[in-house]
Amino acid sequence: MLILDLDPTSQLGEGLREILESAGTGEVELRKLERAEDAGPREVLDLLPSVDPEVILLVIPAALLERPEALLEAVRRSAPEAPVVAVTAGGEPGDILRLLELGIHDFISAPFRACDVLPRIWRLVERTRAADRDLGKLKERLGLRHLLGESPSFVSAIEKIPLVARCDASVLISGETGTGKELVARAIHYLSPRAKKPFVAVNCGAVPTELVENELFGHERSAYTGAFTQQPGVVQEAEGGTLLLDEIDTLPLLAQVKLLRFLQEKEFRPLGAARVQKADVRVLAASNGELESAVREGRLRQDLYYRLNVVPLHLPPLRERREDIPRLSRHFLRKHALGDRPLELSPRALQALLDYDWPGNVRELEHVIERAVVLSQGEELIREHHVLPRDAGRRGNTAAAATFQLAKARAVADFEASYIRELLAAHRGNISRAARAADKNRRAFWELIRKHGIDARSFRAADPSDDLSRR
Repeated sequence: MLILDLDPTSQLGEGLREILESAGTGEVELRKLERAEDAGPREVLDLLPSVDPEVILLVIPAALLERPEALLEAVRRSAPEAPVVAVTAGGEPGDILRLLELGIHDFISAPFRACDVLPRIWRLVERTRAADRDLGKLKERLGLRHLLGESPSFVSAIEKIPLVARCDASVLISGETGTGKELVARAIHYLSPRAKKPFVAVNCGAVPTELVENELFGHERSAYTGAFTQQPGVVQEAEGGTLLLDEIDTLPLLAQVKLLRFLQEKEFRPLGAARVQKADVRVLAASNGELESAVREGRLRQDLYYRLNVVPLHLPPLRERREDIPRLSRHFLRKHALGDRPLELSPRALQALLDYDWPGNVRELEHVIERAVVLSQGEELIREHHVLPRDAGRRGNTAAAATFQLAKARAVADFEASYIRELLAAHRGNISRAARAADKNRRAFWELIRKHGIDARSFRAADPSDDLSRR
């Protein structure tokens, strides 16, 4: 293992070497720059040995976090097969994401302990030696196949999943109820080196306050009245794998203190236990609320928030990604079909779905489609009255809160987007036919589609016979 220390002013390299050598992990070599001004690609190449290491721990000073591309490229050219672990004395979430996008396999932030470093190094070595590409493909299918959508706000969040999955960073997933936070957490788990170990999810808001500590860390026999047997907590159940703590802001303050200690030390004490136990668990957190407000109001400890919010992932509500509704609807129609051939939505039914505000987001959409499939049995199409009642919450009128010009612009934009979606739905995504129906030039109609960020492909029917009719 090679420790490449580019920070002459710190002792991070020496601390890492001491941890690795004391654990007997094998040969450890430390190479360090003598002067900070020498931290260039050529100097980095001069530091690298002729023998390829199995793992490279790259200590990066804060000054180089802003533009690390050339340094990482130099390391990759010299040792293309070795996984790289970035070691920093801090850094913002944006810096960490940039390093992951540039190809590092994991990162460690100081101050660190042996329990932070050694499990990560062992997993990287095992993963490098295994080189199981088929397993990687399987993880990708398991992790991402249920995350459907092409809207820019959704794609920008989903694109980060493979990056954060391959490291052990804490991830804080935020978004309204029903946006798919647990799906994202499962995708991170199945794409990670921990995929063969358990994924355990617990809703902190559903656990009674007096039982939270027992739920997390378990108890020993006779720890309290009625405790006739020893029972492990979710931390022990998730050993080697991933633990998702949903609705993290509902966790009682006392439990937050003990969770913070576990995150820092990787150790815990079950109720009634005489000794401290250790666990190798990656913790993900999720919330449908504004955690900054919870910190200000004292409901969430600030130090716990910062510990969990290393890499933030925000999932947009469905009303902000309406162009994904047709594709999601077709997916749920196939999923809940009661016969050999799934039903289709009529243009008015699809328009009703597009006009609804979806307070329950994707989960609510799936329930609506499932109900519509049941109610429309014996009919050729799912009609508008099958999907939503006529008085269902449509997009609100915000004219009173805006100037005349702004309200007019909003109304025109809403009309254009709604009209285009209705035409595309009626003509199953065929732009030429939709343009003719609108009595507009095809190019001008395409510009309107692009202006409103509408994906015409999402309106096309999945039946192959429809492709022939559109030619």
